[in-house]
Amino acid sequence: MNDMLARRRRRPMVRRVLGWSGGLIVLALLAAAPIAYWRSSNSCEDRTIAAPVNPMKAVVYCDYGPADVLKIDTVDRPTLADDQILVRVRAASLNPLDWHYMRGTPYLMRLGTGLRKPKVIRLGVDFAGTVEAVGSQVTQFKPGDEVFGGKTGALAEYLAIRESGPVVRSGQTVLINGASGGVGTFAVQIAKALGASVTGVCSTRNVDLVRSLGADQVIDYTKANFTESQQRFDVVLDNVGNHSLSKSRGVLAPGGIYVMVGGSNESKWLGPLGRVVTMAVSSPFVSQSMGFFLANLNKADLTILGDLTRAGKVQPVIDRRYPMSEVAAAIRYLEEGRARGKVVITME
Repeated sequence: MNDMLARRRRRPMVRRVLGWSGGLIVLALLAAAPIAYWRSSNSCEDRTIAAPVNPMKAVVYCDYGPADVLKIDTVDRPTLADDQILVRVRAASLNPLDWHYMRGTPYLMRLGTGLRKPKVIRLGVDFAGTVEAVGSQVTQFKPGDEVFGGKTGALAEYLAIRESGPVVRSGQTVLINGASGGVGTFAVQIAKALGASVTGVCSTRNVDLVRSLGADQVIDYTKANFTESQQRFDVVLDNVGNHSLSKSRGVLAPGGIYVMVGGSNESKWLGPLGRVVTMAVSSPFVSQSMGFFLANLNKADLTILGDLTRAGKVQPVIDRRYPMSEVAAAIRYLEEGRARGKVVITME
């Protein structure tokens, strides 16, 4: 009995200690946040101290904001390590991810990219170009080879890169929401090349384009809502996120897969991350699998993509080309959300 009474007396004390500890943690975070905010910076000021030894042009941004924050600057050409190749970039394509980084939205991402200013000031990922030089340990490439791939800072004249996603199988039914965009046009062709039956969702003006890429069925979203379809799909690849998760999941077959690639950016704090949280919370209670997809850039997948391209099974769809000097205009066009295929920046 005495032990029971002692335990009961200790419980309020434990609660108070936990409450005080939690309060102290919150106060510490509140005190640290402004310091972290004002101390977050980047290398923009450091670059003005000394002129680049081996200069090249690159797109940089020193502050978050609209496309006006982008500028072409002279930076040092990358130093080549023994296991790297130096690529002279001919063209780089833009992705929605680029303007998310440029604007620093959703704001939650700034916990990783920099609270007040972007930590990484270079933009772009996807590139194509020619090998300019190779490191001493490189055996698979030589100067003059034409290459493509992905690395942060692709909007530049040169890149140094080392030498060294959802998959569908034949017979599956795949619905691609946003089939006419930069990701969607590739997704339609890759899914077809892998033997899937593909349904693409797009606007009226892009129906013929999506059908020409090999889609077996095309839904014009101005005339029909794919979430009201009686058909069930093995995979839904959602590049848009313009329907609720429950409605999008409603067209999945039991055991199907919902893959989120893009999403609404209505909330500047969470953006598409709100849907990611919803998926994480609801996944244990539904029969379908749900996940958020970011490209895993690796040599094996790029080799397969290259083989499909050479075989004519996958062809890039290019909407517009801009010179490097007009990268801000290209970003503005991409932000409108009406691009048909890729928006490409060519190096001058």
